[in-house]
Amino acid sequence: MTRRTLVVGNWKMNGTRVGNVELLGALREAGPYLAEVAVCAPFPYLADVALSLQGGDIAWGAQDCSAHESGAYTGEVAASMLAEYGCRYVIVGHSERRAYHAESDQLVADKAKVVIANRLIPIVCVGETLAEREAGQTDAVVKRQLSAVIHTVGHCVPQIVVAYEPVWAIGTGRTASPEQAQAVHALLRAQLHAATPKAPDMRILYGGSVKADNAAALFAQPDIDGGLIGGASLKAADFVAICRAGH
Repeated sequence: MTRRTLVVGNWKMNGTRVGNVELLGALREAGPYLAEVAVCAPFPYLADVALSLQGGDIAWGAQDCSAHESGAYTGEVAASMLAEYGCRYVIVGHSERRAYHAESDQLVADKAKVVIANRLIPIVCVGETLAEREAGQTDAVVKRQLSAVIHTVGHCVPQIVVAYEPVWAIGTGRTASPEQAQAVHALLRAQLHAATPKAPDMRILYGGSVKADNAAALFAQPDIDGGLIGGASLKAADFVAICRAGH
């Protein structure tokens, strides 16, 4: 089976109401795309994004959610709340959440589980730091991170999307070569294959300074099924070019 490319824009903590309308309008105008396209916006903008994308082919998602269903968790957002608005994807375990908010592998796995329970699709991020790569620990780190999710979600493993994001290549201008990225993606695919016979159908995205000029080479790799795009997703022309690199 040929996996359809998935390109997800992660706006991080960026955007304005006026600017978002312009960006989303440009993305819709440039479609349709062969790839599946989605954008993950900050929480305050999600209702606006849902309205802007209504009736179109571009999906939307959130950048995080709580591991809890509801209750006294001030400042948190439940997956059920996102589902009410028509959300499709939720990013969990982004390297910035792991680094700045001390999110553990188990917390990320718990978030993935609650996302699935609300019929949404978790985009589970894994990746190593520069120090870990230089110490030869890349394989061990990403396998440990993904293993926690596999064990926690059990038979629901086929419902996740995995995103490999080498921390040393995020926002630094450095990018893993297509061959470096493919090697880790193949490792992750093998790990998924050990957990589910549906691994060949699952999508593994690359997220590490994907740009218009390197997207096609990355997406051409056998186990790279699209991208989780940061800075370039904020510029309509760049993001459109990346989306068009997919198949």
